[in-house]
Amino acid sequence: MEEQITLTTPALLFSAISLILLAYTNRFLGYAALIRGLHEKFIDNPNEVLKGQIKNLRKRLHLTKYMQILGVASLFLCVATMFLIFVGHQMIAVWVFGIALLLMIGSLGVSMVEIQISVKALNLHLSDMEDSFDSNNS
Repeated sequence: MEEQITLTTPALLFSAISLILLAYTNRFLGYAALIRGLHEKFIDNPNEVLKGQIKNLRKRLHLTKYMQILGVASLFLCVATMFLIFVGHQMIAVWVFGIALLLMIGSLGVSMVEIQISVKALNLHLSDMEDSFDSNNS
């Protein structure tokens, strides 16, 4: 049985992929601003706490890079799928679209890992502030 997809099938993902890539780009820009600020603090007063934050941010930055690469590759293959449908290579288009979907699944999976790391980092900051508050009130 031959699978049938139309030009509109991969086009449906365009808006979703575009929004996801926009969110990834915003996350990347947020990290860039945070890293620039952290760099200034490090120049003024290098310490172990900043070293841990740098390590965490480097990991999150790499994950964001992989999220973006997988997302862009997925969008690229959606466009390739549309071209293959246009020129009449239906079966190849089905496989290419399947790969595009797998890449998007991978991108979203990496995003979930990055979110978990970000939440852990923020929880550490909150705990530090709570501990400081508790020690000041004792």
